Amino acid sequence: MAESFRFELVSPERLVMSGDVRQVDVPGAEGDFGVLVNHAPMISTLRPGVLVVFSDERQRQEVFVRGGFAEVRPDLLTVLAEQAVPVEEIDAETLNQEIQNAEEDVEDAKDHDTREKAERQLAQLREVVAALRAAGHG
Repeated sequence: MAESFRFELVSPERLVMSGDVRQVDVPGAEGDFGVLVNHAPMISTLRPGVLVVFSDERQRQEVFVRGGFAEVRPDLLTVLAEQAVPVEEIDAETLNQEIQNAEEDVEDAKDHDTREKAERQLAQLREVVAALRAAGHG
């Protein structure tokens, strides 16, 4: 088995993942990058995308992340994300309904602040869809 390193994925709501892993592919703001044991130290901001975690030769987990940053050390990768949701927890039907509701909220907005908030929500939902499509889901 390949060497492993410590990985922690944290969102404001909870510790999403913590454990020893073989590899993590991170959606960095400057492009995707893979992290293996003994990676050179670095810090990168995240773009909305799917983070892929390889625990061993056969086990792979995917997590949608938005906002935040990744800190890489030779023996540890810490990802602090504003939002982190395991892909298997994202229901396409629910997501499509949320997008439809957000589009209606934008149309129905009575003032500038309400419209801006609804447009932000709609943009975030569309980011989820785009990231999932880019990762081969849907």
